[in-house]
Amino acid sequence: MGYLQGFAVTLRKLFKGTETGRVVTSQYPDEKRPKPERFHGRHVLNRYEDGMEKCIGCELCAGVCPARCIYVRGADNQPDDPVSPGERYGYVYEINYLRCIHCDLCVEACPTEAITESKLFEFSFTDRADAIYTKDELVVDDDGRPQQLPWEHWNPGDDQHTSAWVRATSPSGRADYEGRVAWSGELGYGIRAPERGQSAGDESPADYDQEDLGGGHH
Repeated sequence: MGYLQGFAVTLRKLFKGTETGRVVTSQYPDEKRPKPERFHGRHVLNRYEDGMEKCIGCELCAGVCPARCIYVRGADNQPDDPVSPGERYGYVYEINYLRCIHCDLCVEACPTEAITESKLFEFSFTDRADAIYTKDELVVDDDGRPQQLPWEHWNPGDDQHTSAWVRATSPSGRADYEGRVAWSGELGYGIRAPERGQSAGDESPADYDQEDLGGGHH
């Protein structure tokens, strides 16, 4: 009798969506649901608007990673041909996706906003070596978009705003900083508009003038 009751629940739910017009099933992979603003997908290494890399090889992301999946080695910039605005840059940068748990602590730890997680998540490997993304594969191209690798499945638009994971507030989440830009200019996107605060009486992003936008290297 218990089995029949279980099947009855299934049958009721099977036709309920059709009757109410609230079908929640999406025809994946032809149809994809919109992803949250802070979706934790595969990483990208961002660049400033002038093309310089944001990573300075400080290794803080590797130090904070609980899965020990990030390997970074810094090197000194050549004065006549610098890679980043600082004294050093990320000479080696690798992420092992067989270990990564997408906790996003690396993003929080990065002092220059170099690493962010994108909305790309559909990738699989037939070779374990492919699961280790190198710096050449992680750094965005000249348009500010990620490199598409052979084992990644992209739909139109998946390569846009892939570094949209930004801090909504200042460190420690102080409401005083909600709605204000705290993110430097980014190749391909410029200075992103601030997010609306979550506290009562917050001003909208449009209420801030250009002086609030900041940006540039820091």
